[in-house]
Amino acid sequence: MGQPDQRAEGAGPFTTRLTWRPPSGGTAVWESRLARRRGLIALSPPGAAAAHYAVADDTALTRLRRLNAVAATAFVIGGALFAAGAAVAQFGSGDALTCASIYFTGGLFFNTGGYVSLLQAVNAPRHVPGGEGALVTRPWRWWSYEPVRADWLGAFVLFAGTLVFAVNLLASFLQGLTVQQANRLVWAPDVIGCMLFLISGHLGFAEICHGRPCIRRRDLGWWIVAVNQLGSVLFMVSALAAYTRPATGSLVNADVANWGTLAGALCFSLGGVLQYYERP
Repeated sequence: MGQPDQRAEGAGPFTTRLTWRPPSGGTAVWESRLARRRGLIALSPPGAAAAHYAVADDTALTRLRRLNAVAATAFVIGGALFAAGAAVAQFGSGDALTCASIYFTGGLFFNTGGYVSLLQAVNAPRHVPGGEGALVTRPWRWWSYEPVRADWLGAFVLFAGTLVFAVNLLASFLQGLTVQQANRLVWAPDVIGCMLFLISGHLGFAEICHGRPCIRRRDLGWWIVAVNQLGSVLFMVSALAAYTRPATGSLVNADVANWGTLAGALCFSLGGVLQYYERP
């Protein structure tokens, strides 16, 4: 980084934790998720027995609280609707159009949650390496391009995944598709969306664990990432089971597809509930 007495940690090209000595002495520690979600940076003044946290200004904290509430609510509702759609499909309590409508509505909430998660990364307070250990609030932005940041890239990939799911959900309204068309227009976007969700979850672990495998039982952020990643795995299992065999015209396993979607969706709803508490 070009700064003396500075140590960077992370995964690959991503810096997710930075430790340095401020000009006034002591130690400052910036962690990507802690600053982005809660507006905090750890400071240890010279001679202090324990660290304390410096807090971002009121403008940044208000942004973080509002964005967090919107994203969390969107994922709770989106997950609940996906679970309802899977239940309708599994127990035969509605036709295909009903299922598609429920899934599509849930997908709109996932789109919202994905974009607002990206806004959280775009508008997070920033640190000043080598400074006194303060977080700086920048002007509001609706978009940025910062692929060297793990938090931004993870949120962007998540949002991209929700958009790919939207293609899958729109195509599910089409009637009279051949097996090949169904696999190309419905199944393929489903699998791609699941892959993007898994990549986003991997980046989330890289951010919170700083590039090393870790289990942090007392870290709410770790649990949110873990629960959402479990949901992504279940979505992928569901997608693979939903492939239509060209020879028979039937799904690989409809029960696994429905139950995988239901369980994965509930994971995202639970992740949204937990997210309410990861705020300033």
